[in-house]
Amino acid sequence: MGFFDFFKQADINQGVKEYTATPGAVLLDVRTSEEYRGGHIPGSKNVPLQAIDKVSSVAENKDTVLFVYCYSGARSRQAAGLLQRMGYTNVNNIGGIAAYAGKVEV
Repeated sequence: MGFFDFFKQADINQGVKEYTATPGAVLLDVRTSEEYRGGHIPGSKNVPLQAIDKVSSVAENKDTVLFVYCYSGARSRQAAGLLQRMGYTNVNNIGGIAAYAGKVEV
């Protein structure tokens, strides 16, 4: 990872494409339960950032490919770091649903 990669915005639309093409992957929404109920990407699992230690309920295996998003990308970046420290080896921060162009479900 180069110096400027840190400043590159995650592309949620590309991330969702990669998620759908990755067998066994988990799409993780780390927003609050209320935000999730207000509209989320189809197929995503909600584990709020405040309860990230409960992620094993949706991803027991630490090798599971995780695609993490929130509203703007800030909480997902934080969650990705926490997940890596918890031992998850394949964590992708795909940014915020605010930039998502696909359909959402409630």
